[in-house]
Amino acid sequence: MRRYLQQLFNVRREEVVPVLWAGFYFFCVLTALMMLRPARDALGMQRGIESIRWLFVGTAVATLMVNPLFGWLVSRFRRLRFIAASYLFFALSLVGFYLLITLAPGSIGLTSGQVFYVWFSVFNLFATMLFWALMADRFTLDQGKRFFALIAVGGTLGAVFGPWLAGQLAQPLGTAALLLISAAFLVLALLSAWRLAASQAPGADAPAGQGRPHADALIGGSAWAGFKAVFNSPYLAGIAGYVLLMTLMGTLLYFTRLQMVAALGDDTDLRTTIFANIDMITQLATLLIQAVIAGHLMKRIGVAATLALLPLTMALGFAGLVMAGSLAALIVFEATFRAIQRALTRPARETLYTVVSREDKYKSKAFIDTFVYRGGDLAGAQLEGALAKLGLGLAALASVAVPLALAWAALGLWLGRWQSRYASSLAGPPAAPPTLSAAVDRSPSP
Repeated sequence: MRRYLQQLFNVRREEVVPVLWAGFYFFCVLTALMMLRPARDALGMQRGIESIRWLFVGTAVATLMVNPLFGWLVSRFRRLRFIAASYLFFALSLVGFYLLITLAPGSIGLTSGQVFYVWFSVFNLFATMLFWALMADRFTLDQGKRFFALIAVGGTLGAVFGPWLAGQLAQPLGTAALLLISAAFLVLALLSAWRLAASQAPGADAPAGQGRPHADALIGGSAWAGFKAVFNSPYLAGIAGYVLLMTLMGTLLYFTRLQMVAALGDDTDLRTTIFANIDMITQLATLLIQAVIAGHLMKRIGVAATLALLPLTMALGFAGLVMAGSLAALIVFEATFRAIQRALTRPARETLYTVVSREDKYKSKAFIDTFVYRGGDLAGAQLEGALAKLGLGLAALASVAVPLALAWAALGLWLGRWQSRYASSLAGPPAAPPTLSAAVDRSPSP
């Protein structure tokens, strides 16, 4: 039985405990986030869909302001300390929102709801970014291919458990109490991160060809190093471009959903219910993919093909949505897109960081996964808004989305090939990145 389970999940005996801790860590993070997400979306729509586009601007600015502070923490403190500082800050912020709601309920209004929208969006990005940064630091590229998708199952279970727990506790305890419960899960996530990092052997995280410092050695460097590295490295710039296109396309889909839900009426409770149901369907589909095929698929077809799968899904989905034009078709499309994104693309994208330096795993990754991510949101929101003002419908949106998705797929193939070359070179990365055509047409040289 043990041998069968190890073959089924691609996990060796000595890896079981760290994988379980990592899965529980992600479970706690996603439970904390998903308890509050439906309320975030409903609050954001109180002043209409146009206001959400401006909230995206506020979120992008906020992430840009927070990034240098996070870079300073990474430079000055050891890994577990800056991880702890980040999670405790967000937990204390939740306590602050709780006190505001309970002690000064008269001050809660549209503005405070929008502040919470921006804060939650920043919280969402940094909480998950820290998790995946530690995973790329803790595990090797081969391990990432084998069980990053399995670890992500813990997050999916948390994403299912969070909304369910919120539904069970909102009435007897009140909505404000959910903030404290979310903060408690963040503390559990921090404890899990400590336990996971403590099980790491010194030097186990260093990529091939680099020195092997202690796993929790001080990273050092500049607070701005993450910004500079992204613009100086073709590989990191490619990851940034992939994330930018991914979030831009996801935002086009997000606003299409908002438009269709808004057409159903102005009832905030109805909208929250619909958003929660979409999230639930998405999480169940994600769990099915993760449990059955994800771990074996990445190992069999490689990172490059896995990265190209989501863009191709987006292109086919928008084409199908134009033909169907219904909310039911949108729900199927979005559930499929989000399931592939979370079950396959996210683990594959995180393996890209297993071959870079420890400084880039935290600083450059933070810049890409927060500011570049929100920059894609902002670009998508403005693009969708411009098309809406011109009175153009789904067909026009698809005519823009499909070519962008094809370019996004080509970039995913290029990144996968470049990672393979980087990992196979004991002396470090090749002198120059492969061209896009080479990435698509041929396999990298050993």
